[in-house]
Amino acid sequence: MKDISSADLPKGIQSITALPEPKLAELWDSIIVDDDLRQRLVSQAVLNFSVRHKVNRTVLPLHGVILLVGPPGTGKTSLAKGLANRAADVFKGSGFRLVEVEAHGLTSSAMGKTQRAVADLFSQTISELASAGPTIVLLDEVETLAVDRAKLSLDANPVDIHRATDAVLVQLDLLAETHKNLLFVATSNFPEAVDSAFISRCDLVLEVPLPNAEACRTILEDCLAGLGATYPKIAALAKDPEFAKCVAHFVGLDGRSIRKAVANALASDTRVAIDPESVTINQLSRAAMVAQQNRKLKGAS
Repeated sequence: MKDISSADLPKGIQSITALPEPKLAELWDSIIVDDDLRQRLVSQAVLNFSVRHKVNRTVLPLHGVILLVGPPGTGKTSLAKGLANRAADVFKGSGFRLVEVEAHGLTSSAMGKTQRAVADLFSQTISELASAGPTIVLLDEVETLAVDRAKLSLDANPVDIHRATDAVLVQLDLLAETHKNLLFVATSNFPEAVDSAFISRCDLVLEVPLPNAEACRTILEDCLAGLGATYPKIAALAKDPEFAKCVAHFVGLDGRSIRKAVANALASDTRVAIDPESVTINQLSRAAMVAQQNRKLKGAS
C-alpha cells in the first residue's frame, strides 16, 4: 500500500494510506456481510462528504462519525478500511486518505500525558491532515479512547482516563465545526464500554452481526475454493454430500473463526498436515465443533 514511512508518522498514527488502494478494494469484497449493511455504510460515508459541508449543523447535526459494533472476528476493521476505499472510489479519489490511529500508543501512566496526547492527536495531527484533503480516520477499539466514564471509579481508575475521554469528545465537537471533509469510522467489540456521549455523537451506529447459516456456507466455500487454488481436492469438499451437515457445525462462529477452524482441520493429524488434500469432511466438522466448544469457554470466562 502507498503508506508514509513509519519513521515519519506522528505519535498515535499507525499508517496513512492514499486512496483508492486496490488491496483495500479486495478487503472490502472479502468480507461476507448483508448487502443492505454495505449500502448503509457507503451511503452514510458519501453523505458525509457530499452534504455535510453544504448544510448548517443546526439543521443536520452531523459529527462525521460512524461506529461499527459487534463480536470479534466479524470483519468490522476490514469493513472500515474497505469503506474508506469505497468512499474514495465514489468521489474518483480526489485526494482521499485513510489514517489509522494507534490508540494504545497514546496511553501513559504519567498524570496528564494521555489527555495531552489525545488532544494533540486530534487538534494538531488529524486537523492538519484534514486541512490537506478528504480524510477518513479509523479508530479501532474506540473504547480505549472513549471509555464509559459512568462505569469508572475515580478511586480505582486514574483521573487521566476520565480526562482522555473528555478530550476526545471536545475535539470531536471542534473538528465537526472546522473540518467538513473529515470522517471517523470507529469500531468496538464492547459497545457497552464506550462512553454514551461518544455514541450520541455518532451519525450512524451499525451492528456487524455473526454470519447467518447462508453466510457461514459462503465463507466456508470461499475458504475451500481459495485453498483449492493450491490443493484442488480441497475445493471438491464443497460438493461432498455431507457438506450441508458440515456447514451446520460452523453456524454461530464468526468469519475469522470459521477460517481458523479450516486451518485446524488441516492440522488435525500429521498425515493431513503433510498432505492437505487428504483432509475429510468429517475432520472439518470436528474442527468446527472444537471451535464451538472454545467459543463457549471464552463466553463463560
